[in-house]
Amino acid sequence: MLAEMELRHLRYFVAVAEEENVSRAALKLHVSQPGLSRQIRDLEDEIGFSLLERSAKSVRLTDAGKIFLVESRAVLQRAEEAVKNARVVATGERGEIHVGYAPSLTVEILPPALRRFQEQFPKVRVALHDLSTEEMLAQLRSGKLQVALSVRPPRAMLRGLQFAELARYPMCVAVAPGHPFARARSVTLAQVAREPLVGYRRAEYPEYHESLAKLFAATKVKPHFAEEHDGVTSLITAVEIGRGVALVPNCLACMAGPRLKLIPLQPAAGLIVVGSVAKSTALSSVMEKFIAAMKPQ
Repeated sequence: MLAEMELRHLRYFVAVAEEENVSRAALKLHVSQPGLSRQIRDLEDEIGFSLLERSAKSVRLTDAGKIFLVESRAVLQRAEEAVKNARVVATGERGEIHVGYAPSLTVEILPPALRRFQEQFPKVRVALHDLSTEEMLAQLRSGKLQVALSVRPPRAMLRGLQFAELARYPMCVAVAPGHPFARARSVTLAQVAREPLVGYRRAEYPEYHESLAKLFAATKVKPHFAEEHDGVTSLITAVEIGRGVALVPNCLACMAGPRLKLIPLQPAAGLIVVGSVAKSTALSSVMEKFIAAMKPQ
């Protein structure tokens, strides 16, 4: 067992072997000559064989010392690499982060933010996961995700998590290009309430239904949901083919393009708050930098 050997012993030995002189090695290492000589002898005692042949003016490596020099350099190099690799992870220069996101809500935020982050940290891999709000919160708690980009969840769902606002979007009405609303400059909630609604599944997007309930509370009209979907792609398709209209944030225009018309509500209502969600514990350096990159420039 080499219980007493330390990296400093290897550094001292390599310096003496390279200088072939204890005095010069001591000057290079900024230690005393007697102390350095004692450290080398302690190393030889520990490993059980001689590394150096000593004379009055110089030292030479034994055959065993020559082998030990090669291996000592390799150990020191590996230790230096270990520190360097760990440092870049600790400072956020390398690694991997898993991010949950809602495509329809982050379509304006995510692409430019990712470009900024990757330009600054090209060795950090960002793995994106398209998930419902419920799935994102569950995976944050289990550790599968480090951060989620989502609509603000209800307070009860944020237990143990923290939310940081990134953007706000007004609610509008998404309709097919041939729908009568498509020619209007604005529509009222009362008009929307008379239409079949296309929305997201209540079980997976409870915050969506909670926000619509608050929105329609003022009209005293209960909306009728004709269809519920598990994602934005199928919702856009359902509205496009005339299955109904949808209440969505205006940022959806980036995804829907000419397939849908987005009409403002009058009066304006239902701001959608989007932000980052992470565990309430202290964030790593890389996560702090990632969230900072998400903020509007």
